[in-house]
Amino acid sequence: MAQSLSKVYIHCVFSTKNGEHSIKDAIRKDLHAYIIGTLSNIGSFVNEIYANTDHIHVLCTLPRTVTIAELISKIKTSSSKWIKKKGIINFSWQGGYGTFSVSSSKVVAVERYIQNQLQHHEKVSFRDELRKFYSEYKIDFDEKYVWD
Repeated sequence: MAQSLSKVYIHCVFSTKNGEHSIKDAIRKDLHAYIIGTLSNIGSFVNEIYANTDHIHVLCTLPRTVTIAELISKIKTSSSKWIKKKGIINFSWQGGYGTFSVSSSKVVAVERYIQNQLQHHEKVSFRDELRKFYSEYKIDFDEKYVWD
């Protein structure tokens, strides 16, 4: 096979530093567009995105030539600078992140899940949400190193 082809979907989740509720309605749509553009520039297609006030979900493809760590770094670094230019001077993302593989047969379900974040977080906290993901994906974690 001469060509190298891939289609890998990942669901990325990370919070604002210390879970600060920094992402306001006034910048949300523009933040989404900015991140979509950033990822497009590295060859990633964003299926769905939603920035809650204290964390973000991004369902996107992982480009064949980019590592997960590079993709997350691109999102965090560029969007953090962008948010600061919008007047949220002390903004930063948490140091870590969670990424979860998504089967192509589950993409629509994950898109719906991300679209329903407002309703979801009326009942479930971000921490409980992430704990559930770690449990479902059988990821061992230590609470003292997850939240910052």
